[in-house]
Amino acid sequence: MADLGVAIPVAILAGGLATRLRPLTETVPKLLVPICDRPFFEYQIANLREQNIKDIVVCAGFLGKRIREEFGDGASHGVRIRYSFDGPSLLGTGGAIKRAIPQLGDTFFVLYGDSFLQIDYQAVFESFRRSGKSALMTVFRNNNQWDASNVEFAHGEIKAYDKKKRTERMAYIDYGLSLYRAAVFESYPSETAIDLSDIVRDLVARGDLAGYEATNRFYEVGSFSGIEEFVRAITESGVGAAHR
Repeated sequence: MADLGVAIPVAILAGGLATRLRPLTETVPKLLVPICDRPFFEYQIANLREQNIKDIVVCAGFLGKRIREEFGDGASHGVRIRYSFDGPSLLGTGGAIKRAIPQLGDTFFVLYGDSFLQIDYQAVFESFRRSGKSALMTVFRNNNQWDASNVEFAHGEIKAYDKKKRTERMAYIDYGLSLYRAAVFESYPSETAIDLSDIVRDLVARGDLAGYEATNRFYEVGSFSGIEEFVRAITESGVGAAHR
């Protein structure tokens, strides 16, 4: 695991408007949402650092400069943080990654900016490497418990993924962490709004998306109910306790 943090950076998707958290996010970007008196990004950084992931590229949009003002180059948190800003218009999750690729290199993790995940990044990377595919999505057998399931997963491969057209075979949910080779994004236009989910569906259609099943439930701070659950997990169950 020692080499993983050096070789594989992580792109954190933090460019959205976070409309479900308004009015809070009208002035505060989601990464800076306070959780037990600390910005959520501190929990993510500490969690990544424990996994030896120390090269972070924040894909930022709305209010993104506030993140840079707060965290700078990451040195005080024991990591390296760089920033890729959308520019005058939001690029969507896929377009933001496309723009950040010069900083990300050939292979990189992608993590949602509102997700706190207890998962072994080394194991995820090894599964991706063995698969021989261009991308990997981590999934969790959710059965619609914490959010609507949107993934059909079997035999280490994503068979179907759709946030809108769900089927009874979709027992899994996108867990919030993926791996990509930069070549995946080459055929898509630059400086154009693209949703990552469209790119993922293209990968599924050509059988080029591996899957890795996570066993610990995810936490998210993209909604007020999600924040309440994460705070409860911190105070009652010790989740994230080391990150306070």
